[in-house]
Amino acid sequence: MNIFIAGLSYSINDNDLKDLFSEYGEISSAKVIMDRATGRSKGYGFVELADDAAGQKAIEELNGAEYDGRTISVSEARPRTEGGDRPRRSYDNNRGGGNGGFRKREY
Repeated sequence: MNIFIAGLSYSINDNDLKDLFSEYGEISSAKVIMDRATGRSKGYGFVELADDAAGQKAIEELNGAEYDGRTISVSEARPRTEGGDRPRRSYDNNRGGGNGGFRKREY
């Protein structure tokens, strides 16, 4: 079961997440999501437990718990949707305008 954890302290790392969830069962992976530009934690992460029942127990017991001075939210991770939840930008040049308001003067 893939679990989403939000509200993490920025000092938490992958091993800390692994330690937090290790009492619930075998951990396949534990990952704190980092900002590419700054290298700093984004305050959320994912843990994958091998057993769904253990994952459900972890969610029930850890959701709303305090960890490293912060209240964390723990839930089952939703699968990523194709293209994400945000609408895609269109760069279609056939929408009119396009000259930036420039008018060619005719003499």
